[in-house]
Amino acid sequence: MDQVTRERKRKEALDSMKKESLRNLILGVAGIAGFLVIWELVVRLQIISPKLIVSPVEVVKTLLIKMSDTKPEGSLLMQHIASSLQVAFCGYILAIGIGVPLGLMMGWFRGLDSFLGPILEVLRPVPPIAWIPFAIIFLGIGLEAKAVIIFLSAFIPCLINSYSGIKLTNQVYVNVAVTCGASNWRTFLKVGVPSAMPMVFAGMRISLGNAWSTLVAAEMLAANKGLGYMILMGRTYGRVDIIISGMIMIGILGIIFNAIFDKVEKYVLRWRIKR
Repeated sequence: MDQVTRERKRKEALDSMKKESLRNLILGVAGIAGFLVIWELVVRLQIISPKLIVSPVEVVKTLLIKMSDTKPEGSLLMQHIASSLQVAFCGYILAIGIGVPLGLMMGWFRGLDSFLGPILEVLRPVPPIAWIPFAIIFLGIGLEAKAVIIFLSAFIPCLINSYSGIKLTNQVYVNVAVTCGASNWRTFLKVGVPSAMPMVFAGMRISLGNAWSTLVAAEMLAANKGLGYMILMGRTYGRVDIIISGMIMIGILGIIFNAIFDKVEKYVLRWRIKR
């Protein structure tokens, strides 16, 4: 195949990818627009009682008002968002910093796996929410307690996926490294860890979703600020618009986090992911 043919095929492939991306974008926008239209019609036609749901326009108005008004729960929208982000990232980063290295080492070093495996198997089925009473008793309702709850929800997926990823390392690559004189530790770093990275990122993605959803529950039970607390106060005061506004913000932030995560993953794993 000559150079001209290769360039033509490459250009055709790029054009096809651009068209597919544009089509997906249009379909996504159309889906959101259709959902908002249906939502508005449900409210206007009073298919569901106005006491139970408000229109998208009312939600937008509430979000704009909450930018400068602390009523009824005592904090601005940005203060709630900042509080939630602080707690989420403290717990999430801690979970990654401990869960990923520990999972990789447990998957590679059998002695460590035998020592810690039974303990983690006992703790793994316990839901993160079950730890909330202990966190409140020992740490109160501040940042530390909520960060611990987030850590517990994000830690297990990071550990399990890292463990599974390094277990799937191709034995042929390991044998080549050993044949070339690499030590067990060097083989672990140069062969095992890179091989496990796709599974590691999958675990980190799952952990991010767990951390964000658990945060809301933790804030609803033990907080005085945050999006979960905002939703809880909306229920307390009978403000459906506050409840839905908090839920919408959680969804928007989740989309932003997912987009950022995709960029980071593609950059780090650019040697594995085809663009």
